[in-house]
Amino acid sequence: MTKGQEIVAVIGAREAEVSLLEIAENVGRELAAEGFIVLTGGLTGVMHWASRGAKESGGITVGILPQDNKKEANPYIDIPIATGLGIGRNVIIARTADALIAVGGGYGTLSEIAFALQLRKPVVGIQTWDIQGIIKVETAKEAVQKVIEWLRENQ
Repeated sequence: MTKGQEIVAVIGAREAEVSLLEIAENVGRELAAEGFIVLTGGLTGVMHWASRGAKESGGITVGILPQDNKKEANPYIDIPIATGLGIGRNVIIARTADALIAVGGGYGTLSEIAFALQLRKPVVGIQTWDIQGIIKVETAKEAVQKVIEWLRENQ
């Protein structure tokens, strides 16, 4: 995989406190600055703010939508993919990403984490579920650095 083709998913809740949304925006910004394609569920909350951070930093954003109408994507999504699969789209997110960064999150995020870990993909977590296999960090910068280190070591 050549530089700029790596896809990193930012996963998290549709509704989150402001501090987590700011972290998600910073994660998107940091990923775009490193040349990653940013993948989200394409909707609100963490997905919206991560996409915004990436887009405002010149990055490419992809949204894997649960609906069958790509117009429902948040305004920061470059490439909306309407699946019509509801929560079943979570496995597509986990399979498509080369790495995932979880920012907070509820049960949907938990399912994405589980799929990713089963697929042996790295999951970096900021204030998310306490599960064996998640690489825990405190900041957006640390999260992106952990992704970079993992990808370097495993490609």
